[in-house]
Amino acid sequence: MTTVALVLSSLLSVFFVFAGSVKVFGWQKLIFETQLAFFKSYGFNRQFMGLVGVIEMLAALGLWWPQTIIAAISAMVIATVSVGAIACHLRYDSAKNAIAAIVTLSLSVTLLALNESLSLF
Repeated sequence: MTTVALVLSSLLSVFFVFAGSVKVFGWQKLIFETQLAFFKSYGFNRQFMGLVGVIEMLAALGLWWPQTIIAAISAMVIATVSVGAIACHLRYDSAKNAIAAIVTLSLSVTLLALNESLSLF
């Protein structure tokens, strides 16, 4: 595993364990309330937000098995969640609010490209 892949995997894992756990458990009140307001403005409920949080945490945990198909699937899931977040932000509020999702999409696609388990050669 390259150093770049290790750093990207670590960053994404920490970020999505944090973000997912806030969505599921609401332990960081300010972030939880901000996220919930976003989800409600998009027409989603608290249960959907919790489901997204569970998906984020599971994908983050999958990154702990670097250079495996599990990590590749996890990077794809993170990319998919990021695309959904970008679409919602661009449709319902502002591009400024989509910046974090754009970054996580870029990092997850890069990590996926670096995943040696997907190499055909």
